[in-house]
Order: sequence, then C-alpha cells, then structure tokens
Amino acid sequence: MIHPSAIIDPKAELASDVEVGPWTLIGPGVQIDAGTRIASHVVIKGPTRIGRDNRIFQFASVGDDPQDKKYAGEPTRLEIGDGNVIRESCTINRGTEQGGGVTRIGDDNWIMAYCHIAHDCQVGDHTIFANNASLAGHVEVGDWAILGGFSAIHQFVSIGAHSFLSMCSVVRQDVPPYVTVAGDSARARGLNSEGLRRRGFSDQALRRLREAYRILFRRNLTLADALAQLRVLAEDTKEVRLLVDFLERTSRGIVR
Repeated sequence: MIHPSAIIDPKAELASDVEVGPWTLIGPGVQIDAGTRIASHVVIKGPTRIGRDNRIFQFASVGDDPQDKKYAGEPTRLEIGDGNVIRESCTINRGTEQGGGVTRIGDDNWIMAYCHIAHDCQVGDHTIFANNASLAGHVEVGDWAILGGFSAIHQFVSIGAHSFLSMCSVVRQDVPPYVTVAGDSARARGLNSEGLRRRGFSDQALRRLREAYRILFRRNLTLADALAQLRVLAEDTKEVRLLVDFLERTSRGIVR
C-alpha cells in the first residue's frame, strides 16, 4: 500500500489500508483514515486530519503553513472530511491563530487541478471547484456551491449554498444562496435554477425562490427593505428561510 520511496514520519498516523504513492512526503502530526489514496509527489504536513475514502492526486500540497505574514509558527490545523477528490497541484493551507486556527473542508467535495484554499477557509459538503478556482483567507463556502474555473474570491467573503460562480468571476462581496453570479466584479445573473432542479427542489420551492430573487435583485430595494419582504415569504418556505438567515449574517454586503 505504501511505495518504498515514500517518506512517512514516525509521528504520522495512517490507517492500515491507506495507499501512498512514490516520492510522497507525509510529515508529523498527520492523521489519515481508512480508504484514502494518495498519489505520487504529494506533500502533506501537520497538524492535519484527513478522513475516509479521499483521493489526493500528484503534486498536491496539503496542510502547509498559511500564507499570512502574521503567522509565527503556531500549531494551527487543517481538517478534511470524507470522500473528497483533490486533483493535481492543489494547495490547501492550515489556519491561523487570528482566524480561529482551523482550515476545514467537509465531505464529498470535488476540487479540480490547481485550486487554492487559503488559511482559515471553511468549505461545506458537495461543492465543486473547477480548475484554478482560488479562495483567499477566511472564506466560507456553503454546501453544493459550484465555483467556475479561474474564479477568485476575496478574503472574508461568504459563498452561499447552491450558488453558482461562472468562469473567471471575481467576487468581492457575499454571494447569497441559490444565485448565479458572473463578471469582474461579480454581479447577480439569475437563479441557479438548473442546479436546483438537479438536486430535487420542488416546483413550489423554485417558484418561491424566483419570487425571492425578484425581491432581492429586481425591485431596487435596500437590503433592509428586501429582508422585510423575504421574512414574510420565508414563513412557509424553508428554502427562503435559508436565504434570509444568510442575508441576516452578511457583513460585507452582497453582490447585486
């Protein structure tokens, strides 16, 4: 399971069936659970915890120091869940003490080649990062979000669940759930209707979300006024409730 040329620190903890390819380096403080496969020429540094059934492709750098000038060697962490695919040459950094100390990636995410996930980012489940998508520090990405190729996300931005970022989007403010955005700077382009249909959203839920989109983006309302109307719409629609909860938390403002 472990190639003879791989270098694994004695203080690393690997399940008995973990596969490690040639010329891969695994440092101290790394824990890897069962079923995970690591290709050749990968570098994994700790403290890092990697769950079950992940695939990490060649030349990825996982768990190295955060790219933050304030970082002074504190023992921060990276946590990766189960069933993720991390393709060639991705870079995923540990957290910083100022940002909570943990970079976290959930389950069943598809992270394509050359993506970057910076320090203190929090990534949910079932996301897709197309090639060269990049997160600056402290970014939050909700479940089922899709980031198009070469999209770039400013630090401290939140990307809502089920949103869609078109190719080369430059995102400087929060992206609400369910919304498609595009451009530099990114602007709302519509509801992510096709993605929602594929995930089994009912016709009624889609109708309510279209109405919510019109309130938020088409009626020239302030965010406070739009929220007042959305709260009424959310009373009997849980999908709109998720949108309202997101908008109530935003501190950077939203793309519009």
